Amino acid sequence: MTKDSEQLSLLNAQAEADNTPVVCLGMTFANEEARRNYFREELRKKLPELKQIEGFPIGEDEDIIALSDPPYYTACPNPWINELTKSNSSDLKKVGPYVSDISIGKSGAIYNAHSYHTKVPHKAIMKYILHYTNPGDTVIDVFSGTGMTGVAGYMCGDKKEVESLGFHVDENNIISSEEGIYKLGKRNVILNDLSPTAALISSNYNRSINKKIFEDEARNIINDLSGNLDRFFKTKDILNGKEIEGEINYAVWSDDFECSECGIDFNFFDVAVDRDEKKVENEFNCPSCQAILTKRKIKPLLIKEYDNILGSIVEKVSQKLVLINYTYNGKRYDKVPDQSDLKLIKEIENIEWSFEIPTDRMIDGDESRRNDKIGLTHTHHFFTKRNMLTISYILEKVKDSEYKSLYLGILRSSLSYSTKMVKVNISRLLTDGGLFSFGAVTGTLYVPSVNGERPITSAFKSKLESVIKTIPNFNENIITNQSSVDLKNIASDSIDYIFIDPPFGANLMYSELNFIWESFMKIYTDNKTEAIVNNTQKKNLFDYENLMNGALNELYRILKPERWITIEFSNSQASVWNSIQNALQKAGFVIANVAALDKQQGSFKAVTSTTAVKQDLVISAYKPSEENLHKMREQTNTSDSAWTFVNQHLEKLPVFSGSKGEASVIPERTPRTLFDRMVAYHVQNGLPVPISSAEFQIGVSQRFPMRDGMAFLESQVADYDKKRTLVKEFSQMSLFVSDENSAIEWIRQQLMKKPQTRQDLHPQFMKEIQHIAKHEQLPELDDLLVQNFLRYEGEETVPDQIGSYLRRNYHDFRGLENTDDKLKDKAMNRWYVPDPNKQADLDKLREKTLLREFESYVEELNTHKKKLKQFRTEAIRAGFKKAWSEKNYEKIVTVGDRLPESVIQEDDKLLMYYDNAQVRLGM
Repeated sequence: MTKDSEQLSLLNAQAEADNTPVVCLGMTFANEEARRNYFREELRKKLPELKQIEGFPIGEDEDIIALSDPPYYTACPNPWINELTKSNSSDLKKVGPYVSDISIGKSGAIYNAHSYHTKVPHKAIMKYILHYTNPGDTVIDVFSGTGMTGVAGYMCGDKKEVESLGFHVDENNIISSEEGIYKLGKRNVILNDLSPTAALISSNYNRSINKKIFEDEARNIINDLSGNLDRFFKTKDILNGKEIEGEINYAVWSDDFECSECGIDFNFFDVAVDRDEKKVENEFNCPSCQAILTKRKIKPLLIKEYDNILGSIVEKVSQKLVLINYTYNGKRYDKVPDQSDLKLIKEIENIEWSFEIPTDRMIDGDESRRNDKIGLTHTHHFFTKRNMLTISYILEKVKDSEYKSLYLGILRSSLSYSTKMVKVNISRLLTDGGLFSFGAVTGTLYVPSVNGERPITSAFKSKLESVIKTIPNFNENIITNQSSVDLKNIASDSIDYIFIDPPFGANLMYSELNFIWESFMKIYTDNKTEAIVNNTQKKNLFDYENLMNGALNELYRILKPERWITIEFSNSQASVWNSIQNALQKAGFVIANVAALDKQQGSFKAVTSTTAVKQDLVISAYKPSEENLHKMREQTNTSDSAWTFVNQHLEKLPVFSGSKGEASVIPERTPRTLFDRMVAYHVQNGLPVPISSAEFQIGVSQRFPMRDGMAFLESQVADYDKKRTLVKEFSQMSLFVSDENSAIEWIRQQLMKKPQTRQDLHPQFMKEIQHIAKHEQLPELDDLLVQNFLRYEGEETVPDQIGSYLRRNYHDFRGLENTDDKLKDKAMNRWYVPDPNKQADLDKLREKTLLREFESYVEELNTHKKKLKQFRTEAIRAGFKKAWSEKNYEKIVTVGDRLPESVIQEDDKLLMYYDNAQVRLGM
């Protein structure tokens, strides 16, 4: 075997049949089973060392080994990652952030094959991977969920799939698109998740199997299920005077309640559902005392009964079977459950069962203990008895299969409509019926009062058939199961690109939501380092940020210099967004673009305001070169370090942003944002801030070509000018005015478009400031104008900013010089955006005003122990910046502790100074 062909076999050698020799990591095995057995024994030897890695799952060694398919997939930290990726290397691909529109629906056979709490379509991820990488590059996703990043990496080598994105692929495998030129070819992907459930699903999406063997085995299991368990889901009825037996499609169960007035019990479905109107009444009468009741006024009826699975008496909510839908001779029918149905339920309750039934107590948690009050305390309580026995039967039948993990994934997906958490749409149920009347309640373990029961047998068979048809024949990606805060089994500077869709604050409690399923796997999430906000786990927003920072520190370490990380973000809280941004910058990454994803249009808009978190965000950041960081350390205390950063940063930014004949501002290229990024980078890397805002404003305009208020490198500006001439319109950034800084930026935009008087500006301004934060002491419009802008008062030549606007928009002024009296009269009292030199003077004066204001707050805080209720956030920012430059970290922390906690959490600049000052003080 040649060296090239041997390397090709390292990651993806797959036997066509069980007796075909396979090559893996340079070793030849008689067949796949031999390969699997060898590496499982090697995994067994490595387990003691692997258990020292954070996030090692909770479970018995034998269960972990049995589920693993090493070296590709291990249900624990994967010790072979470096060996599997060491031959993958490529040259740096020099690109800016991906800023093109994304419009990918959440559908498709692959996407729907396995369910999970959150999922990004693989076609969306393909666009990022194609943009940032070359074929053979190594990509990692450490919050991999279902493993869609792995699917995307493989599909980058599939011509048909790439063309489905609207791209053209030529005979040389060169991909052409509006976004750029790419190369067709598979990318190698490492998939990690803290959750054993997620790692298992990832393995099922990213493995090669012998389809024929799997299909034959699956058919046997389906036949076995039908022969032994279909009897659980039969019902008898009378049709046309004849007794028949039908197959149950679904059943509906309803809770019993107690009347708050007379104490009598009744069934919710029987009393609250109006069958004629086909709806649930908001108010209904007690069937005994006729009192007017609502759902809030009544309480569940709890009964005590013997749980023969636990072998003890339990207290749980009383339920009644209220409706059955079945099929007979190809037709569907509804029936009210009768004695034969209740008899069958009773028989199943008392059946002697020889297979193991999972009975774990639900773990402590914000979400996982929500059903204790209705008696659902153990995993088996979330299923009807017949569905629980069916699950037990399937687990027994697949436990020794070569494809155990795949069957487990299929079974898990089958549970979506087969637990007591399935909500029933009463109106649809009584109008049209069918399975569309049911919905899985996602992101929670909530159990509704009226829930649906779908036979797990039919759900499993249906899902199995679907997977048989759609299972991808992928070469092996690498799956590891561990915490993202500890990636010591991955070499430094070994990864070419990172794509992550991490957990966001308190959005989803993954380990709790996965617990029922993990009790079936017998492998559980070690949630100590789970990056969430959770009261039970005693994790607040700062803990979340610290955990994310730990993960991002590791990602920074393993990413090659000058490569990119993409973070997809979806959270409605500005505080969580700031935690992510702060953690990202603290790790050393530099943010190059933040774009809001318009879900309706599939388009991105660049954003600067934290209020944009009401939309999905995509954050693009890069790891700076070691050479530049070393140079900046040598340039400490000189302005050169600022310009070293800006040169590097401008090189990484998109040159042009726009579409459909319209150009738009690139926020990262504006002097204010460049200054903020420069300051943040210096602070996060422990370097002194080398230059003031005023000096920076002058320096930017002197050192770099400026276009439309944006800075460019000399090598970039010609490209921008060329593209700018091709568009007719130029749009400003969309702003939400919430504080002084955004108010100033809003005024700047208005005056850039049209220099105008205070009287013209005031009515618009008053409309914009309706949503100012409660704590924000916003200066009057007159003060904001005086401190940040200039007014023409007729004594000198009309400034070009006003003159060019008047000549462009008024026919009478065309051709007039700036010294013309007619032009001067029209320009009188108009406010305008100053040029950089005058802007620098204004910035100096404004900074003095802000610092005086800050010192007044410090004096006020010295007189009492209360928190500041109202203040100028800009003054606090200026004071923190000065204190940082003076290394007065205690001052920052002292003032920060007296601000409302929400203000610190929701302001990225204050959070940066406060957080780093605490670190410097050892807090």
